[in-house]
Amino acid sequence: MKRLILCLPLMVVGNAWAAEELMQRAQALFKPIPTEPPPIRNTVVTPERIELGKMLYFDPRLSRSWMISCNSCHNLALGGVDLEQTSIGHGWQKGPRNAPTVLNSVFNIAQFWDGRAADLQTQAKGPLQASVEMNNTPERLEKTLNTIPGYVERFKQAFPNEPNPVSFDNLAKAIEAFEATLITPNSKFDRYLKGDDKALNDAEKQGLALFMDKGCSNCHNGINIGGNGYFPFGVVEKPGAEILPLKDKGRFTVTNTASDEYVFKVPSLRNIVLTPPYFHSGQVWDLRQAVAIMGTAQLGAKLTDPEIDSVTTFLRTLTGDQPKIELTHLPPHTKDTPLPIVEVTPEGTVKPEGTEKH
Repeated sequence: MKRLILCLPLMVVGNAWAAEELMQRAQALFKPIPTEPPPIRNTVVTPERIELGKMLYFDPRLSRSWMISCNSCHNLALGGVDLEQTSIGHGWQKGPRNAPTVLNSVFNIAQFWDGRAADLQTQAKGPLQASVEMNNTPERLEKTLNTIPGYVERFKQAFPNEPNPVSFDNLAKAIEAFEATLITPNSKFDRYLKGDDKALNDAEKQGLALFMDKGCSNCHNGINIGGNGYFPFGVVEKPGAEILPLKDKGRFTVTNTASDEYVFKVPSLRNIVLTPPYFHSGQVWDLRQAVAIMGTAQLGAKLTDPEIDSVTTFLRTLTGDQPKIELTHLPPHTKDTPLPIVEVTPEGTVKPEGTEKH
């Protein structure tokens, strides 16, 4: 059986029927990223809200210390991540989970590794308030924005006819509108899914066939090649505690259901080459190693080196066009704007007020 799996893509090269069958199988499991952002449920998206959201996304003054912006942990120049095992937040605290990419996150079933945020609007509110991240409060954020005339005008334009346009809810709505535009279409695999058989070479098609035949696509499917369901990390064999920390029980902390222990939202594999380290613990930097671990933990299969290379070759086709962002000059603060604060203990460490996990 293993030999047949590895030979299938070789048949594709010289057999039009086999090539068509492979494409049809892929098209049944995966969908290409669209070239335009999708509509957002229960949210009106306008150019004014997107532009305001972009400004807020890059503004470190949304953090209590004026040092951390949304882009700090979800850097749009780095594939929407920060290339850290876990992110550095307020007072140099380290977060408990690896920061997932913001790119294409609008297509996820929910946000955060445990799926506790139903949408990007809800997600945006979490890091703003988490003591281990931006450590701010809705009241302080509203005061900050209301004392910056440039923002007051932008909120009026983005949320017209509202008596109090500068609000914590509207801040989150604007960030959501911007983040929904952060999609990466036109990857080699997307072009293949749209019918261009030549978009993938023979080795990449071999990796695609193996990805489906081995069962990787049972969890990683759909438009985001993941992000659309929840599965235990360690379906067949649990990884070591350094990769699967015993204290982090994943979705169980949201549902309090025993069967959700060590269950996590399946991560998207879009742009996966750009977003190490891997897994919620951020313990694995090498993509080949991550593929090998997933084979053992999720599929109960010890992949051979050629199989690992083949799947990894396919995963490299998932990198799409990165968002082109033109930065906007942020409006200046005034004498009434709350100034940055970093509270520390006499020992020089931040007083914890709770935790927030991605």
